[in-house]
Amino acid sequence: MAEHLIVVSVDALVYEDLELLGKQPNVKRLMENGSLIRHMRTVYPSLTHIVHTTLVTGCTPDRTGIIANEHFEPGNARPSWFNRLEEVQCETLFHAAKKKGLTTCSCRWPLTAGGFDIIDYLVPEIMDEDREKEENLLEVHRKMCSPEIFEEIIRPNIGILDWSTSKHPTDEEFQITCACEIIRKYRPNLVMTHPSYVDATRHQYGLFSDKLDEALIATDRWIGMLLDAVKDAGIEDSTDIAVVSDHGHLEAVRSIAFNVFLKERGYIDTDAEGKVTGWRAYAKGCGLSSEIYVAKNEDKEAVYRELKEMAEAGIYGISEVLTAEEARNRYGIEGEFSFIVETDGYSDFTDEWRGPAVIPAGRTAFRYGHSDHGHMPEKGPQPPMIVCGPDFRKGVRLASGKVVDEAPTFARVLGLELQRAQGKAIEEILC
Repeated sequence: MAEHLIVVSVDALVYEDLELLGKQPNVKRLMENGSLIRHMRTVYPSLTHIVHTTLVTGCTPDRTGIIANEHFEPGNARPSWFNRLEEVQCETLFHAAKKKGLTTCSCRWPLTAGGFDIIDYLVPEIMDEDREKEENLLEVHRKMCSPEIFEEIIRPNIGILDWSTSKHPTDEEFQITCACEIIRKYRPNLVMTHPSYVDATRHQYGLFSDKLDEALIATDRWIGMLLDAVKDAGIEDSTDIAVVSDHGHLEAVRSIAFNVFLKERGYIDTDAEGKVTGWRAYAKGCGLSSEIYVAKNEDKEAVYRELKEMAEAGIYGISEVLTAEEARNRYGIEGEFSFIVETDGYSDFTDEWRGPAVIPAGRTAFRYGHSDHGHMPEKGPQPPMIVCGPDFRKGVRLASGKVVDEAPTFARVLGLELQRAQGKAIEEILC
């Protein structure tokens, strides 16, 4: 059994990317000496913070309590994100490791903010809302990162970050540099990190583009930096490596401000300034799906009927309407929403209730990009899983697996127990 595990979640990596990424020196090395699962079925909605919670718990959203990237906040076009460890309603790998006395590191892994008492070396994901509370990036990190690593690791490397135009790829360069220094200095038993340059590139330029090649090549270099750090730390023979992903993408040509339609139908009230003053039905955008909340039970039948009619009309961005019960039974998601509407295949959904109802792709804002996710997990390109190390078999190639099984697999190699996990360890790839 290995003493160390490094999990690299490459946001929005799909199997098709391995045509290029698998030829790069570091990922090629891992694939040649380890095992591959081509298509990992993710959870629904296929959003980053939802899936990364599953990746660290082995549970579906009905158990984790993380049912969207952002909180449901009617009247707020920029809701706050789920991002604190305390918001996760079940045990994570970090908690299990703490119980066993193992040391852990999170470098920009979603939903780890504030987890100082559980995670030894914490560099959480810094959201825009965190940055807006404190303009100085160094001060943001002073407040949100583990004090033990601030002076020796965070402060010397903060200059790598440049958020003047985009977080990426300097965010990745910073987080991987920090992770490498933590590995060299502290040799934690578990390191989980989350480069998302591939995802950002897809949002901005589309599912497949020339720009994507740059992001994939950079990703291989970052993985190489981690491998070098493992070697420098003298733990190469006792370290397992996993390269995973959270979701794929689908092309999107427009965004739907679904609340504009609900407002037109009398379900949302606003004042003269356009502020929401009340609502009977409200849409929480989840990328290529949207969760529909209905305030009163007596309105649910009427709202359902209208949603079905809109889906049948074929012009509102909806291909299917799921009731809360259908969503729970089919995809393991449960919350206070009444319905989920699924994309028509080329429309995503925002929280906006003002302005135009239909927004063409191409805007510079994140949600108005050229591809998106949040769709049903069986659709489109699928995320892969690559594993390598003393606890993993060499040369195994599996066609499919489940994201919910990844955390139990990681727990197994570290000798941990995730007692409430719904997934199971993937025996076929384990020694």
